[in-house]
Amino acid sequence: MIASFRPLIAGALVLAAGCSETPADPPALTDGAWQVDSEASRLSYVSVKAGEIAETNRFERLTGSVSPSGDAVIEIDLSSVDTGVEIRDERMRDIFFEVASNPSATVTADIDPSAFEVLGIGESVTQPLEGTLSVRGIDAPFATDVTVTRVGPDRVLAVSDEPIIVEAGRYDLIDRLGQLQELAGLPSITPAVPVTFLLALER
Repeated sequence: MIASFRPLIAGALVLAAGCSETPADPPALTDGAWQVDSEASRLSYVSVKAGEIAETNRFERLTGSVSPSGDAVIEIDLSSVDTGVEIRDERMRDIFFEVASNPSATVTADIDPSAFEVLGIGESVTQPLEGTLSVRGIDAPFATDVTVTRVGPDRVLAVSDEPIIVEAGRYDLIDRLGQLQELAGLPSITPAVPVTFLLALER
């Protein structure tokens, strides 16, 4: 009887040994540079017209990278603005952003890599984020909290926890906003918009 169970016992021991092995830890997030996955990333803002009509808009194309030392540079393709209305997209590109001479906006930030170095797969950490947004060659600072989640060995998601308020006046865009307002026949367009983002990054 005992002899007949020996193959089963041996097989069980092999299976148990295999299950007891600890999986290798994924490489630290600081091992190598990270690139923005444009297809999976989003940057959205809410515009308010006539004092009470809110509309969600977004930019379809984002590119950029984060270096191992934490230097982050994100490029926003201003021609990819999507307001849901074709004529409004054209006016945003040609009049407001004037993409012919200002094709992109740039976000730069200096991130502390030690805050994310030992982040395991499925784990998240929330950290303050301070950076600079450059539009038409004009720089202005911003601040928010960002939650970073490691969804794979070589993939993370970074999501803003609260909106960043971007004011048109800080970038000398009030006159251009007035042109849009006149063309649309609106009594007002609010010159400050809340901006949120989701960035997918891959190593």
